[in-house]
Amino acid sequence: MTSGIAFDNEKYMKEQASEILDRVKRFDDKLYLEFGGKLLYDYHASRVLPGYDPNIKMRLLQELKDKADILLCIYAGDIERKKMRADFGITYDSDALKLIDDLRGWGITVLGVVITRFENQPSAQQFKTKLERRKIKVYTHQFTKGYPTDVDLIVSDEGYGANEYIETEKPLVVVTGPGPGSGKLATCLSQVYHEHKRGIQAGYAKFETFPIWNLPLRHPVNVAYEAATADIGDFNLIDPFHLEAYDQKSVNYNRDVEVFPVLKRILKKIGGGESFYQSPTDMGVNRAGFAITEEGITEEAAKQETIRRYFRYRCEYAMGLTDSGTVQRVELLIKDFGLELNYRNVVEPAREASLDAQERDKGSEGIYCGAAIALKDGAIITGSNSIRLHAASSLVLHAAKHLAGIPEKIKLLPPFIIESVRNLKMEVLNEKTLSLDLLETLIALSISAATNPAAQIAVEKLNELQGCEVHMTHMPTPGDEAGLRRLGVNLTSDPNFSTKDLFVS
Repeated sequence: MTSGIAFDNEKYMKEQASEILDRVKRFDDKLYLEFGGKLLYDYHASRVLPGYDPNIKMRLLQELKDKADILLCIYAGDIERKKMRADFGITYDSDALKLIDDLRGWGITVLGVVITRFENQPSAQQFKTKLERRKIKVYTHQFTKGYPTDVDLIVSDEGYGANEYIETEKPLVVVTGPGPGSGKLATCLSQVYHEHKRGIQAGYAKFETFPIWNLPLRHPVNVAYEAATADIGDFNLIDPFHLEAYDQKSVNYNRDVEVFPVLKRILKKIGGGESFYQSPTDMGVNRAGFAITEEGITEEAAKQETIRRYFRYRCEYAMGLTDSGTVQRVELLIKDFGLELNYRNVVEPAREASLDAQERDKGSEGIYCGAAIALKDGAIITGSNSIRLHAASSLVLHAAKHLAGIPEKIKLLPPFIIESVRNLKMEVLNEKTLSLDLLETLIALSISAATNPAAQIAVEKLNELQGCEVHMTHMPTPGDEAGLRRLGVNLTSDPNFSTKDLFVS
């Protein structure tokens, strides 16, 4: 895999900030800016644009915080069905709480939370109560009457006017939220409607990262975005409105293109004149393409991300979380590049490690899991499960040894520590699985480090695993997945279950 830096964060931040402030000036010093994508920890962007700071949007907001209010939107239906954010393994409502905390950590206060398409769903009502008892302002917006066809009803007191007006003070209002379909656009337009009723000629714009409008349609970075949104059926296309207005090709995605004619009519109806925008591309504030510094590195990283998404969707299909159409869409994207799954260079070593473990314990009826990690020095390290350790545990210990230069024969975890943990699990916690998962192994390693200098050096090397590629032949157990996530690796796995049990604690 090609590695290196391919993105200039400082150039991007400078150009993006300048563009945003220009938009604020164009709209009577009041702009509602919809933030597409993740506000914090945008690991998709950092994977496909190597060198991209996953928190650069937050850095930008911190720079603009004296000029900006923040509104956080969450769709009531996502709360009700407990939709998950895969990067953290938490639900969208938990992600919203985490985002509020994270913003506070950056010195930025959320003005309020908007629960969109609210219909008194029990879980959404409970979430509202929880926020209000923590002194956070909560607003509820219902589905907009007449949307998307009846513009006269939409732009009326029965449409946007039925929503409570949210008082804001600063010229820039950033509207963000977890995931697509959170109601950010409707919240922005509702606010623009209320502002115009109050004589303020407010405007709307969208902070975009993907797709990158000035890269080719089938550029790997844009294809990786299609793969990332395959579960909701998004796809990229040439913006027909931009092409007609300016005779210039630009890339956008289907939902923005589909909604643009309606959006343009709505903005025209609100403002009482011609819309400032001639295309959905016009609406976007997106300078990411101008900050790419190494095309080859970026293309390679995006191809790897497309393969990662394929593995993820196959696992989600096995768990009943997505449909076969999602898997097939990403499979076609991989085939368009002429790639095989072993193009991801940790796949075959992990599978070989699994076969080696089966050969080692020939005759046993257990399930054998193999794992492999590609370290930044180019080495590929493998591990497999045993009666004492999960494959992820074995892998991380082997990788830490390699990085620390510790000989294979030196034990990082003395047998008495492993047995002590196993006895706790068996005698006290009544667990059936006695081998140590990764979280348990990391705790045991830290205990061993108190008396074992080699273990202490290994612990110090764990930070070097961040950003490394890992593949497992079986889907990780919760303890393994949580441990690998906290180490910051990019994990994929084959869609095989690590146990025959249906319930895994």
